Amino acid sequence: MHDWTGKTVIIDLTDGKIIENNSDLNQLRYYIGGRGLGVKLYSDMILPNIDPLSPENILIFTTGPLTGTRTPLSGRHVMVSKSPLTGTIFDSSSGGFFGKELKFAGLDALIIKGVSDEPVYISIQDNDIRINNAIDLWGKNVRQCTDQLSGKGRMACIGRAGERLVPIANVMNDYFHACGRGGLGAVMGSKKLKAVVVKGTQKPVIADEERFEKGCKEASGLIKKGSSGLSTYGTSALLNLMNYQKILPAGNFRKNEFSDASNVSGEFIKENYDIKGHACYNCTIACKHIIKSGAFEGYEVPEYETLWSFGPDNNNSDIGSIIKVNRMCNDYGIDTISAGSTIAAYAEIMGEDVKEFTELVKKIGDNAGVGKELGNGSKVLSNSRGKDVSIQCKGLELPGYDPRGLMGMALAYATSNRGGCHLRAYMAGPEVLGKPKKVDRKTFSGKAELVKIQQDETCSIDSLVLCKFASFSVPTEVFAELLGAATGLDYSIGEFLKCGERIWNLERLFNNKAGFSRLDDTLPERFFEKGGIDRTEFEKSLDEYYLQRGWDGSGVPTQGKLRELGIG
Repeated sequence: MHDWTGKTVIIDLTDGKIIENNSDLNQLRYYIGGRGLGVKLYSDMILPNIDPLSPENILIFTTGPLTGTRTPLSGRHVMVSKSPLTGTIFDSSSGGFFGKELKFAGLDALIIKGVSDEPVYISIQDNDIRINNAIDLWGKNVRQCTDQLSGKGRMACIGRAGERLVPIANVMNDYFHACGRGGLGAVMGSKKLKAVVVKGTQKPVIADEERFEKGCKEASGLIKKGSSGLSTYGTSALLNLMNYQKILPAGNFRKNEFSDASNVSGEFIKENYDIKGHACYNCTIACKHIIKSGAFEGYEVPEYETLWSFGPDNNNSDIGSIIKVNRMCNDYGIDTISAGSTIAAYAEIMGEDVKEFTELVKKIGDNAGVGKELGNGSKVLSNSRGKDVSIQCKGLELPGYDPRGLMGMALAYATSNRGGCHLRAYMAGPEVLGKPKKVDRKTFSGKAELVKIQQDETCSIDSLVLCKFASFSVPTEVFAELLGAATGLDYSIGEFLKCGERIWNLERLFNNKAGFSRLDDTLPERFFEKGGIDRTEFEKSLDEYYLQRGWDGSGVPTQGKLRELGIG
């Protein structure tokens, strides 16, 4: 088998059994790997009404056919489970070096079942797989845990937020890379699994080396040409741009611009801090940045979403406070978008801006005091306080792009299978950045088809598994060519996108069976208020989206569509 490893490992933490199986070639062929493989395995093994934190739930780590290869931006892995925050099927991917090691250890998928009686960590050294006692690691945050296990390989671990089953807890790897959103850290914590540590030496085998090398060179050239801004500033470069376009949410989305945006921008950070780039495995962009000197020496520069959520969304222009709270969130293993957005909702409920973020984040991470409420996310908080101020879709807090000025993003938020997310279809690309081409951001016209195409392609890219930034510069045909050259199985552009459509529909089917319907494909009421989104136009666009998808008027995939995609 070329480039796929052909091996899936199942670990039952209840009885300590470790089972190695051959990966199903048909599943790999039609679901690619990564996100697709994880969703297929999860859907086949788990009923949609499962309690995400019950022993019966499972947690899946996957690699893709391009993970750990010479393909640029190929150091990622994926996790799949059911979210304790949203109740949807949930995938999350992360960069760094953990994914490469998992692939080099010979794994297409690692499936974690059951629950241990006491804290454990899993050690994978090529074919040597063990379950080890982790009592001495339990209670420690990410940096301390990573330091203690650092000599054993690359690791994915949880901080205290995951241990305490906080629904916005992340799984972290390489200190500050996150499988973020949705609370998969709580799922890991519910199994008493502190960490997975991996070291591998088995390099992927490419089917057609010459053809593959040609595709890698083409992709590298395109990425290098289109990523200079990311290399210089990272994603923080977006903040001033979004503010200029009046689509930067502020004060819990009560405003669409922030007067002090420049003080928390990428340009401000570049001018006032000595920073250096940090790259994931086989990445030429190095969008992550580390502060080299001063009071914050060694601290990671916050991403755009963190700058926004703890900055403008909370009416905060103190960059130092954001840098500090970002480090704290990464250490506890807390999702910065959900945490910042939930605190913004809390501030609106209380009628005053929050000043001391680190105190609240510590309470979230320790599941103590008001942190017990905040850690449940803004939807639960708003419901418990009797005030409709939660800015979320399907329970997942929205990121820093105001949908009132981005009609395509509005539709993408509402229809996202995992909830309010910009990464299912990054419509800010065409609507703001002009990638791959500029479209009118203030109309729903043509957006249903474009959102559907982006969602399908994103599914396929997440299954390869490649960084989202690759899609900014590399056309679909190059992805299909790389996949074919690596595996020896030819994929046309149509077949490549059909894989993505298959994955998207399988996720949707799972969510439908879990109780989600058209009623959940909507936006917070705040966005439909006077001067916002026209509800009638939104509903028409949703109808058009369902038509493009081949679903019925309730948002359920038709039997004809499922037969076409080969979904039983």
